[in-house]
Amino acid sequence: MQKGIIVGTLVSTRKQEALVGSKFMEVQLIKNNQPTKEFIIAVDSVGAGIGETVLLTMGSSARMALQNHNAPVDAVIVGIVD
Repeated sequence: MQKGIIVGTLVSTRKQEALVGSKFMEVQLIKNNQPTKEFIIAVDSVGAGIGETVLLTMGSSARMALQNHNAPVDAVIVGIVD
């Protein structure tokens, strides 16, 4: 798992069929409790918003976090840090 801060949203007019209805977020990764210069795009599965600190799962486990296990994703937001 990784920790990050949501810095923006992405709008897609066309998506792969398995991703229709998914919300894409731009996330700045956090390491050692400091924001890095690394950014990723993640599918939001918890309804997070801009400015929130979130938990991400990446790689093959990211698909397991979605209802569609065949969705072509590398990163999914799975939690919001209080």
